[in-house]
Amino acid sequence: MSFQEELSLLVRSRYPLIYIPTREEERAEGAIAACAEDIGGNRAVYTWDYVDGYQGNPTDNGFGRRNPLQALELIEKIPASAPAIFVLRDFHRFLDDIAISRKLRNLLKLLKSQPKNIIILSAELTIPGELSNIITVLEFPLPDANEIRTEVERLLCATGSTLSASDIDEVIRSCQGLALERIRRVLARGIAAHGSFEPGDIDLILEEKQQTIRQTQILEFYPASEKISDIGGLDNLKDWLIKRGGAFSERARQYGLPHPRGLMLVGIQGTGKSLSAKAIAHHWHLPLLRLDVGRLFGGLVGESESRTRQMIQLAEALAPCILWIDEIDKAFAGFDSRGDSGTTSRVFGTFITWLAEKASPVFVVATANNIQALPPEMLRRGRFDEIFFVGLPSQEEREAIFSVHLSRLRPHNLSSYDLSRLAYETPDFSGAEIEQSIIEAMHIGFSQNRDFTSDDVLEAVSQIIPLARTAQQQIEALQDWAAAGRARLASRQTSLTDRIERQRKDK
Repeated sequence: MSFQEELSLLVRSRYPLIYIPTREEERAEGAIAACAEDIGGNRAVYTWDYVDGYQGNPTDNGFGRRNPLQALELIEKIPASAPAIFVLRDFHRFLDDIAISRKLRNLLKLLKSQPKNIIILSAELTIPGELSNIITVLEFPLPDANEIRTEVERLLCATGSTLSASDIDEVIRSCQGLALERIRRVLARGIAAHGSFEPGDIDLILEEKQQTIRQTQILEFYPASEKISDIGGLDNLKDWLIKRGGAFSERARQYGLPHPRGLMLVGIQGTGKSLSAKAIAHHWHLPLLRLDVGRLFGGLVGESESRTRQMIQLAEALAPCILWIDEIDKAFAGFDSRGDSGTTSRVFGTFITWLAEKASPVFVVATANNIQALPPEMLRRGRFDEIFFVGLPSQEEREAIFSVHLSRLRPHNLSSYDLSRLAYETPDFSGAEIEQSIIEAMHIGFSQNRDFTSDDVLEAVSQIIPLARTAQQQIEALQDWAAAGRARLASRQTSLTDRIERQRKDK
């Protein structure tokens, strides 16, 4: 059911108090006016704000200025037979006042018996407990593709800008997730720069999205320049991703394929889980949004749940996109024992319900180091398409990792490095530790005014104690978990593969 249909149903059903949390005040008021007209042309709309009072009606113009209690009294003065909608801007600021709260409850009987409704428009959702039973919250969605198309075509026509059908489709996709006013501003910016909006100005829309995401302080727009070729090894994971590269296209929808849901990357620290998330976004040409789960939790009652809903709404509005949740095990480990009055449990419940039921093309990439700390509900099929275990690289994969890093740092003399020897001498090293050994070798060479060599890398390797030795018990427990067949291996050849085969033979 669309917003317009749902609002119309609530108004006709005589819901007394409707609360619409939105930052798009002008667009919401337009939707309310359209709803009043659809229901019946004789339904008046009265709009009030604290500074100017009631506006738009000559008889009551300025009534209730700087007096929210008086604004409610007008509702009683309107004849009982006159249908009306009263739009109160920013009225959430007065709901905690005992006089306002009492007046609203006193009006309840009148509103039920007369064709009148109160609609509160506010950028924030704040409802006192004593009013929760009489207020109905109605979410106001961001503009959909059809609304964006109408506005884009109107602005292009008004300015004489000409774009091809494919470019217009690209502009519309890029604008999804932005408020209508922001879309107007960014298109006007491109028009002001060149006299008309050009295909190259689509980058301006991306900048505007980054600004929107920064203001939420929940999601972070993460630039993704890493390619799948920048990942050494993980061949099974790469094949899985390449097969699903076109799964967000319209052709895939016509074929009957559902949108990919996401994947969980579990494994040892420094093995390329975060790098894989960035490479997915780059390979699929989708924006990468990074969620710091800690930012979901606020100090005020209800704030954490509100932020979680805001995060979901923003991610879905920006879809198709990649939502990257790094180290999700740190956020939800042992939440049952936390003394936060159940806030973490409610946030977790909202989040995993969305994971299971979302129909929008938001591909979630979650990484975890300690899979045993995660609640079992998180790992149930349906939350993610697949769970991959990213283990320590095999010798062949270590050689590929050395090749990736050295090709980037010393492309002109890569052949001077003994990659096979370097890979052989670094057992139990993760990709991050291999990178650190190369950086340490560069310091050695730089301090002696020469280029670094394979021997410098080996010297650096001898000084690094890998995590596989310092946290041996934890890593072995993680490998046992994967060896039991609870996750799909991201690599065709890892130090874990032989271990799994031995376990199968022993059985």
